[in-house]
Formats: sequence, structure tokens, C-alpha cells
Amino acid sequence: MNALAIFLGMIGPWQIGLIIVVVLLLFGGKKIPELMKGLGSGIKEFKNAAKDDQPAEKKEEEKKE
Repeated sequence: MNALAIFLGMIGPWQIGLIIVVVLLLFGGKKIPELMKGLGSGIKEFKNAAKDDQPAEKKEEEKKE
């Protein structure tokens, strides 16, 4: 069993609701979209960096296709 399944098994709907309420109280409704946009761009940059970090052989194979 992977760690994510164990973690999700420990968190129920009440805990998720509580986390959402706390985040809204801390950051406010206007700040949340900005935070999510920053998180999304960070994930996109990470994926691009991981793709660029492939071994040279794989890059050559992708160019041939």
C-alpha cells in the first residue's frame, strides 16, 4: 500500500473542511487564487526542468520521432 493511500485514509471529510476553513481565514478569499496561480506555475516550471534533465540519449530519440 502506498503512502498516499495511507495518508488519505487518515483524513476524513471533516478534516478537509476544517483545513479549507483555516486556509480561508488565514489568507482570505482574494488571496487564494493568487496562491493557486503561483503553485500552478511552480509545478509547470518543475515539470519543464525535469523534462529538460533527461539523458542525452532520450532527447535524441525524441527528436528522431
